[in-house]
Amino acid sequence: MPADRTVPIRSLGIVAPGATGVDAFFELLKSGHTAISPIPPERFDTSSLRSSCAGIISDFSARDFISPARLRRMNQSSRLAMAAARMAIDSSGITDLADRATGLALGTAFGPVETSVRYFDEYLEKGPGLAPPQLFAESVANAPGSHIAIEWRLTGFNVTFTQSVTSALLALGFAGLQIAKETTSTALVGGVEEINEIIYEVLDRIGALARGDGDLDEAVRPFDRRRNGVLPGEGSAFFLLSDRDSDGAPLCRLSGFATGRDTTATLSDWGSGSEAVAETMSSAIFDAGLQPSDISAVWASANGSRKGDALEAEALLELFGPSCPPVVATKGCFGEWTGGGAHQIASAILGLRHQILFPSPGFHESDLGEIPVTVTTTEQVLDHILINAIAPGGAVVSAVLSR
Repeated sequence: MPADRTVPIRSLGIVAPGATGVDAFFELLKSGHTAISPIPPERFDTSSLRSSCAGIISDFSARDFISPARLRRMNQSSRLAMAAARMAIDSSGITDLADRATGLALGTAFGPVETSVRYFDEYLEKGPGLAPPQLFAESVANAPGSHIAIEWRLTGFNVTFTQSVTSALLALGFAGLQIAKETTSTALVGGVEEINEIIYEVLDRIGALARGDGDLDEAVRPFDRRRNGVLPGEGSAFFLLSDRDSDGAPLCRLSGFATGRDTTATLSDWGSGSEAVAETMSSAIFDAGLQPSDISAVWASANGSRKGDALEAEALLELFGPSCPPVVATKGCFGEWTGGGAHQIASAILGLRHQILFPSPGFHESDLGEIPVTVTTTEQVLDHILINAIAPGGAVVSAVLSR
């Protein structure tokens, strides 16, 4: 952020596995329970796969948030994003977004893969003249952002980031910088992801997904010695950013942001460049005008992968040493890629807002050194939280949220 500038985050909207709405999501996080469950057969068949679970949306009705006329023109990704955006806007009390040149930044890891496949199936079967044009319009990653901009007549920037799990955090950093530089006063930021059969089967085939093994059930186990892979999740989360004092008290503030790259990573896996990860975390802390000792807690990128979790743990110990603050790993609750990474951000905002450290579902015993991973809901004074997003392929993004 530019010197002496922080960006207020005013409100949230959330559609998550096991929880629709901020209050329900907060209660889920506090409980320490997981919302990951077997994929229903009506979604797709997993009987031939090694894995069968994910963070599935099951209690969501798009009709509660979107008019029937618009609903017919949207795929599931757009519906999830529109609902979360509406909740964030409504809870903010801000009614003049169209007059503010409000910007929009969205993150998604995979985009609407299922819609793209459906369109090309129709195209190959019927030819270009008869393939449904509404499917083509919904097959691009920025379709949800376009629907939202049209609905609320947003006239500022409209960008979509597609960089795996770092996508939503990149969107937050980009929008925050635009506000800090005074190119706009207000921005809607978020992410969206949906579970689809093709991506799930590919992840299963390459051995990326967690699986049952004897007495070990299929689950996400961040930082745990028994971890054996990730499980995906779906949903959306949005945040409204505004630097206008008249918009009321903020939930928290974005105060630091940095990006980096682990050049030892391969195209589809994590590398061993812990120095690059530690340097990115340090840069975000420095950007906030802080020292590592000022960080109250870390919201980790840890997702249950063998290499990714080990990389982050090593970087945390390099940066903080024996004084590492509490580390919260929430992806055992809702899965990886949820909201393009936005649910992790939302959980950090709520932790900071309520001065609570959430449990880390799936974690019991580490094999990664003295990393103080949380196991219970704990009240604690939290002034500054560091959020990490570390993607296979080498992308590293860190941000600091402040009280």
